Amino acid sequence: MRVRLIDLTRGLVQENPLLRLMIGLCSALAVSVKVENTIFMGLAVIFVLTLSNIVISAIRPVTPDNIRIPIFLVVVSSFVTIVDLVLKAYFPEVYARLGVWIPLIVVNCIILGRAEAFAYRNGILASTLDGLGMGAGYTLVLIVMGIVRELLGTGSITMMGVTLISLGTGFQAPTFMITFPGAFLTFGLIMGALNKAQSALAERAARRATGSAGRPTPVGGV
Repeated sequence: MRVRLIDLTRGLVQENPLLRLMIGLCSALAVSVKVENTIFMGLAVIFVLTLSNIVISAIRPVTPDNIRIPIFLVVVSSFVTIVDLVLKAYFPEVYARLGVWIPLIVVNCIILGRAEAFAYRNGILASTLDGLGMGAGYTLVLIVMGIVRELLGTGSITMMGVTLISLGTGFQAPTFMITFPGAFLTFGLIMGALNKAQSALAERAARRATGSAGRPTPVGGV
């Protein structure tokens, strides 16, 4: 299959796993309470998704169709184990906060969904781009949610113990934002903003098309 730029970019907006495909929501809502969590979780998903896509695409000619799902799980769990051990060894505080969500990447619908829908049916390069794009789209939404929830819920954003942004001591942080209802509210607002932006772009394109169609065709170059 011919590799196209869309293989890399479709996951950012058009088929964003969170905002459009609505998969992987549980982990996104749970870990987006802190920006630091979202960065590590996003990188973990990009790593597992991309490398799983590569391996599954590479072995697809010799993968029996009737046992492909167990094979997918073995491949994915191997890379998840790598992520789990690295975080546990080098970033224990982050690992403790992410908790069960790292092992659960094995059954994350994004990972298995792309393995089944794309990597198992396409070449290695296209599958690599698909993994990177889908992972980047997931991570982008996750980070935006983390920024909104942590900043409004705590009044500041910290990374590795260093305060990057602070709204000051006078800010009364609504702790509602760092609860699960706050996660649903933040996610809904982001989805609504994207829908509004896409509707506005579609209306603008329609007006331009209508205007072009209504103009008289020049005759004789006049």
